[in-house]
Amino acid sequence: MKNRSEHAQREGSRSVDATTAPPHPGLPASEEQHGTRGRVARSILDHGPSSAAELAERLGLTQAAVRRHLDALTADRIVEARERRVHGARGRGRPAKVFALTDEGRESFEQAYDQLAVDALRWIARGAGGGELGEAAVLAFARARADALAERYRAEVERAEPHRRTAALAAALSRDGFAAAARSAPAPGGEQLCQHHCPVAHAAERFPQLCEAETEVFSRLLGTHVQRLATIAHGDGVCTTFVPSTTPGDRTRAHHRHASRPPSRGGRPTGAAPGAPGAASNTTAKTASPRTAGRNPA
Repeated sequence: MKNRSEHAQREGSRSVDATTAPPHPGLPASEEQHGTRGRVARSILDHGPSSAAELAERLGLTQAAVRRHLDALTADRIVEARERRVHGARGRGRPAKVFALTDEGRESFEQAYDQLAVDALRWIARGAGGGELGEAAVLAFARARADALAERYRAEVERAEPHRRTAALAAALSRDGFAAAARSAPAPGGEQLCQHHCPVAHAAERFPQLCEAETEVFSRLLGTHVQRLATIAHGDGVCTTFVPSTTPGDRTRAHHRHASRPPSRGGRPTGAAPGAPGAASNTTAKTASPRTAGRNPA
């Protein structure tokens, strides 16, 4: 009897030691895991497609713990694994695997408008007679909406120093739910405006005029032509817009670098990455037609 009691005590001790106590007293482990899983998904939303190592560093977790949550999120169709997109020349070795939100994963976060917006835009298109007239009417609405956003952002962007205006625009967009950030571009002579969330992604998928009007507004606010490289509406993990440098020295250096290369078919300098200086035209904004504005030019 004594031996059986000691054995039970030892088993109980091992059971307690093998169970990781929840970081928050009184919170069941399952709820804590769910909360951490949400943090992983939110980090992907805020920062775009991320590797397990990047998520672990960002959230202060072990890579093994992050992978367990990613496995669960993948099984729930919240995230999906894909190869990291590389702009320009790809190095040797296998491309890094990153995790991006699926459409279902984005729907788990707040979506402004959604089906209501789609229905309203369809009504506008039908009311204008459909076809090209309908597309033009939707574009007119998209531009009016974008102009209203521009008026809210204008003062903040114009107060910033020229080299900080993309970051100022990103901050303004983030307050409206776009989870935006300004980053250095892989190509010289500019930076990228990255929007990791789009509150109107479902509407923009059906009506790319929303993307076209937004791109035009970015160009006016930043005082330079811009080029849309990727959109969430098209299925990319991040809406990415290339913004050429507004610093004269940077523009001159970039011009000489790319002017020394022989032009390739289509007039783009050989080896120039999409969105690099020389890749965009001299128009105010590099935008597509209403039927293609939401697509990745690449």
